[in-house]
Amino acid sequence: MKKKLPLALLGLLSLASLASVAQAMGRSGANPASRIDARSRVVDASGNIRVPANYRATYSFLGSWAIAADHGQGSKQIHDVYASPGTVAAYHKTGRFPDGSVLVKEVYETATGAMTTGIVSHAEKLKGWFVMVRDSKDNHPGNKLWGDGWGWSWFDASDPLKTTSTDYKANCRSCHIPARGSEWVYVQGYPVLK
Repeated sequence: MKKKLPLALLGLLSLASLASVAQAMGRSGANPASRIDARSRVVDASGNIRVPANYRATYSFLGSWAIAADHGQGSKQIHDVYASPGTVAAYHKTGRFPDGSVLVKEVYETATGAMTTGIVSHAEKLKGWFVMVRDSKDNHPGNKLWGDGWGWSWFDASDPLKTTSTDYKANCRSCHIPARGSEWVYVQGYPVLK
C-alpha cells in the first residue's frame, strides 16, 4: 500500500525547494533580472544608440567634472556621469568595463555667483548627453559610431533618441585620447571606481 504524504508536508517541501533554488540563483548571479544587458535597452540591431530611459533612477552615479570658465571665476560646464547597473561592481573585480556597460554623461551649462561659501557654479540648463556603450567584440563593424571597444554618441537636450554624431573618430574620440590607457574613460574622476 502506498503511503500518502500529508498535504501540509508537501507544501513545506515545495517552499523549501523554491527557497533553495532562489538562494542558489542569487549566489551564482543567475537571477534573470541581473542578466539583462543594459545595452539591449539603449542600442538597436543596427547599432543606433539612444539615451537610456530613467537612467537616474537605476544607474550608479560615478562623479562630476567642472569645466573651468574661459575667463573669470567659476565653471562654464558641469558634467555628471552615470554607469549602468552592475558596471561599478564588475569594474571593482576586474579593473575593466564589461561588455554591455553603458556610461551616460549629462552636460550642463552653469550659472556662477556669490554664495556664503564663496563663488559657486551650479548646473543650470541641460545641453545634452554623451553616451558610451562598451563593445570589445566589435558587434557593429559597419557603423561609424562604434570602434575602439565602444559605441559613442552625442545627443542634444531636445532629442534623447537621435544622435547628432556621425563618426566617433571625428566627433568623439579626440576628447578621449588622453584616457586611451584606461579604456578611453577618465576613471580618475570617479571616486566610486577606486
